[in-house]
Amino acid sequence: MPIKKVAQQAVWLVLLTLFCTTLSNATQSNRPPNIIFIYADDMGYGDLSAFGAQAIKTPNLDRMAAEGLKLTSFYSVSPVCTPSRAALLTGRYAARMGIENMHLSNVLTFQDKTGLPTNETTIATALKARGYATGCIGKWHLGHLAPHRPLDHGFDYYFGIPYSNDMQPSMLKKMDETIEQPVKQETLTLRYTQEAARFIEQNKARPFFLYLPHNMPHIPLFASDKFKGKSVGGIYGDVVEELDWSVGEVLATLKRLSLDRNTLVFFASDNGPWYQGSPGQLRGRKGWTYDGGVRVPGIVRWPGKIKGGTVSDEPLATIDIFPTLMTLVGEANGSKLPLDGMSAVNFLFGKEKTSPGNLYLFFDKEFLQTARFGKWKIHVARWNVQRYQAGANNQINQTLSTPELYDMSIDLGESYNQAARYPEVVRELRQRIAARLKTFPAEIQQANSDLMK
Repeated sequence: MPIKKVAQQAVWLVLLTLFCTTLSNATQSNRPPNIIFIYADDMGYGDLSAFGAQAIKTPNLDRMAAEGLKLTSFYSVSPVCTPSRAALLTGRYAARMGIENMHLSNVLTFQDKTGLPTNETTIATALKARGYATGCIGKWHLGHLAPHRPLDHGFDYYFGIPYSNDMQPSMLKKMDETIEQPVKQETLTLRYTQEAARFIEQNKARPFFLYLPHNMPHIPLFASDKFKGKSVGGIYGDVVEELDWSVGEVLATLKRLSLDRNTLVFFASDNGPWYQGSPGQLRGRKGWTYDGGVRVPGIVRWPGKIKGGTVSDEPLATIDIFPTLMTLVGEANGSKLPLDGMSAVNFLFGKEKTSPGNLYLFFDKEFLQTARFGKWKIHVARWNVQRYQAGANNQINQTLSTPELYDMSIDLGESYNQAARYPEVVRELRQRIAARLKTFPAEIQQANSDLMK
């Protein structure tokens, strides 16, 4: 073949490659973002090295934080599993959802035949209506029978344990079929990771929402052979380091498939640590409405959209995720019901220095106990005996005769009550709480009637 003709073909090949690349990039940039929410179970605020852990190494989550936004005042709005998940997926407090017949304000078990109400709109339902592929891989814990399963609430695909890993019978589901009983939990994180990578691969050509709620580090603790016995943090450290590996695999899959710059990835935990794990400098643990029970590590990453290496102590919570995602995809609300969360898109993108300024309410069961607004945290009620302690079966919620006020910008341990010094702040917060409670169902208002006076 003449040299001139070969050269012409080479030029055309280069131009064709450039055209295809440009077309692919344009297609990627014009389509809605992929969304991944990775949820740990009972992971403490202090369990990641990016958040101060010494005995546990989490290089992938540290890198995710370095490449994105680290939220040091990120909240789950419940100190226990079921209501925290209901709030994340709907943008609404579980206390709105009917405590008498759904127990969503407490913790569902395998014996419960109820679950997330059918009239609630989940992130998956809203995004599926906009053409997203939707997958839930991991712990659901919002009802394991129809019509409360993931498949009933907008998810095209489900693989996981439908409730906590300490509940019996232990079963692994694929769609609605039980594929393993009892579950081999030593390889659970590994298999969730493999399923996540497969879901991303299968849906790379269209927008997708992947909800990846791990069962770990909820007890009982299990790690695969690759990680077992490797961490100086014991079996708990082994489990967290395997979760960190899993996050690395998800990010690597996005990179390999050239989806990295069109995918928003969140990482958080459903509540604070249980018997093991660290709340860092925070007071309390799982089952407490002190920050150790509800403040969790929060990381958000989206290369090219969210500035890397950013750290913010602005309050933000899981109830804000739903409206934030709706804003991203051009939806005004996305739910048939009023949302408790507020869109944080401008804050995440660095267009605003402060978060939306939401009032965050922390219920345990039907009782409102604490709230955060700006830098202030107010305590208005608490249990006479904390959850998971001797005598907890006889818990009584007690309204505090005098509310307690803490400045969370300088007092992470909620140790120094400022109520006497700032009575005007206490008065304002009580008024805000009373006004908000008036929007809740009658049974919630009745349970918190002392706070509405």
